[in-house]
Amino acid sequence: MNDWPNPFIEQRADPFILLHEDVYYFIASVPEYDRLELRCAVTLEALPQAAPVIVWRKPEHGPMSKLIWAPELHHINGKWYIYFAAAHTQALDKLNMFQHCMFALECADADPLNGKWVEKGQIKTQFESFCLDATTFSHQGKQWYLWAQKDPNIPGNSNIYLAEMDTPWSIKGEPLRLSKPEFEWECRGFMVNEGPAVITHGEKLFVSYSASATDENYCIGLLWINLAADPTKAENWHKSPQPVFTTSYENKQYGPGHNSFTRTKDGEDVLVYHARNYTEIEGDPLYDPNRHTRLKTIGWDNDGMPVFGTPPADHP
Repeated sequence: MNDWPNPFIEQRADPFILLHEDVYYFIASVPEYDRLELRCAVTLEALPQAAPVIVWRKPEHGPMSKLIWAPELHHINGKWYIYFAAAHTQALDKLNMFQHCMFALECADADPLNGKWVEKGQIKTQFESFCLDATTFSHQGKQWYLWAQKDPNIPGNSNIYLAEMDTPWSIKGEPLRLSKPEFEWECRGFMVNEGPAVITHGEKLFVSYSASATDENYCIGLLWINLAADPTKAENWHKSPQPVFTTSYENKQYGPGHNSFTRTKDGEDVLVYHARNYTEIEGDPLYDPNRHTRLKTIGWDNDGMPVFGTPPADHP
């Protein structure tokens, strides 16, 4: 078991770590919400000291000009892609902050930190509504897009959706709603399912997601499906009635969530997430910068289900 420092990287929320060809890449939301940064290292332990490289800055106006949230880095068919959410200047002008859409950037160069990034535009979905936290994964010979979005026709802030990808910046077919906020722990403060992340183990594919408001109520839920089952059929998916990773008052870790998964070089599965170490947030929680990136090794039980455990306390 590894014992990483906690926090692992300070003031980086919505963290995402990709292990690609023996190199670890890190991307996350920055407190200013104005740019996309990448850093890389040969080991996980070296990521906090790795120099961040700004690969894209938001424009002053237009559809990608406000509140750059929750980027992810992926490598698909020999090219790099960054998915991120952004709001339009006009949405803020109308005092309607939360009108985010999803966008994609592409880099055809080998090194994503120094290569050229090209804007591929908005990723269109079934609704023109609040949309964020996209991820992608390869499964059953297809590339899939997994994201959070508000359905204007039902209560709640966001649900989790799945669709097959046509290109790395577009989807095809009818999206499937995998989950909506329905349990009490998903509806504290806000009715939220967001931040999906994918991990496979044994005969199952798992989707973790975050629920409730981004204060100490924030927590992680879990969906799963058999690897051989059709992921486009809602009846093949299962949902845990309880959260799998929650605030630890004893360890002073509040609102653990918005996770991704990576692996150590030894093959251990690692939960990458953010949490605060206090609850007394002054002003809007959105602008509190101290959601720090944290790491925790996860285990597996005899039924092949993940064991997330408890968020460990801060330690150097």
